[in-house]
Amino acid sequence: MHTKHTGSWSELLWGRNGLRSLALAGGVAVHAVNVYIVTTILPSIVDDIGGLEYYAWNTTLFVVASILGSALSPKFLDQFGLRRAFLLAIVLFAAGTIGCALAPAMPWLLAARTVQGLGGGLLLGLSYSAVRMVFDERLWSRAMVLVSSMWGVATLAGPAIGGIFAQTGHWRLAFWAVVPIAAILAVLVRTQLAQGRQRGSKRSQAPLGSIFLLALSVLVVSVASLSAQPAWKAAGIALGLLIAVLIARIDGRARVRLFPTGSYSAHTALGSLYGCICLLSIGVTTEIYIPYFLQVIHGKSPLAAGYWTALMSAGWTLGSFVSSGRSTGTANRLIVIGPVVSAASLAVLAWMMPMAGLSQQGGANGLMAPLLGVGVGVGLCWPNMLTRVFKSAPEGQENIASAAITTLQLYAMAMGAALAGMVTNAAGFTEPGGVQGARQAALALFAVFACAPGLAALMTRGARRAG
Repeated sequence: MHTKHTGSWSELLWGRNGLRSLALAGGVAVHAVNVYIVTTILPSIVDDIGGLEYYAWNTTLFVVASILGSALSPKFLDQFGLRRAFLLAIVLFAAGTIGCALAPAMPWLLAARTVQGLGGGLLLGLSYSAVRMVFDERLWSRAMVLVSSMWGVATLAGPAIGGIFAQTGHWRLAFWAVVPIAAILAVLVRTQLAQGRQRGSKRSQAPLGSIFLLALSVLVVSVASLSAQPAWKAAGIALGLLIAVLIARIDGRARVRLFPTGSYSAHTALGSLYGCICLLSIGVTTEIYIPYFLQVIHGKSPLAAGYWTALMSAGWTLGSFVSSGRSTGTANRLIVIGPVVSAASLAVLAWMMPMAGLSQQGGANGLMAPLLGVGVGVGLCWPNMLTRVFKSAPEGQENIASAAITTLQLYAMAMGAALAGMVTNAAGFTEPGGVQGARQAALALFAVFACAPGLAALMTRGARRAG
């Protein structure tokens, strides 16, 4: 017999609970797998339908829409109930996926990716929110672990699905392959989830105004990245920063906050922690260009390039495993060492990735170590930073501090993609393009983005003090 706090894995994964678990985990899985599918097949897409200058926009628009979808999920839950909200999210995601599969040109694809991201963000938010509604309290912890683990599954499944179809010259089938999975998920949701609303008191509102401003700051930088004039690029970055300052001022006076008190100062423990989390996440967004560089500069197949790209995520997991559960002193050292490892690995990639002759005699295999190292560096400090965010949150704002981590990660990913587009386009990614443009872009991208985790290493004082 189970006590209140000892729900077992067998209880979670067997019978009706097993089907419910599959529905919630599936909501995260279809979103996460899609991220890695598109990263893998994007070089094939631009080779077919063009739009190389919009390469980073595929990630930027998808993630910005995901931020909005995740923020809107509580309202969908209140308005439609759990089952209908889930089904609407699946319909949006499937419609966007079909639009991607049918895209004749890049503008069409970008619009479809936006719809897909909105549906995916809703699925993410609903999957996590539904854990408390669907399962008894004794199963919450294990259910959250199961749902979160789908990102690890995605690093294996996404590159395989995308790589196989891209390698055979049928990148559109990679999108079509996701549609039946979404249909199966819809059947599970329709038959296994109740049409209920969240237990307990009325849900708190989401700070939608601040979230829309976050999205606007990213889009401003993305639009500026298309200009050939350095002055316009600089103006885009400046305007994006001004909007970020405006968000801080608005959020500081808001009744419903986006980030907890103290988040906007680098001198506070919470501000230091959030700053490091943001900068480390930005460094990792370089992965969106890695399949292109590996295929164009080093002649790797789409499947191999997809799995080499996943080395960053694998390193993140490995680093997290090594660093979790360490003493306070060791954790403080890892919080400094981690960003340094990540920055050094990006610097090595800036040196090695542009070497066109590296592919001869298996020399390109040397890229695997720094690719892994970027993720390992993040993982070495990540679990301890997240734990300290919870401890550093002002009393009564613990839930806001926790939810802000996901928002911050998505924002950093979107802004990182926008800045990456700006850096690579300025370095010659599209003009001269080809192998020469890819080499120039690789050098600039990794060299510039090594500064992000490097800066994180310099602002860890507050994060270490939080221990």
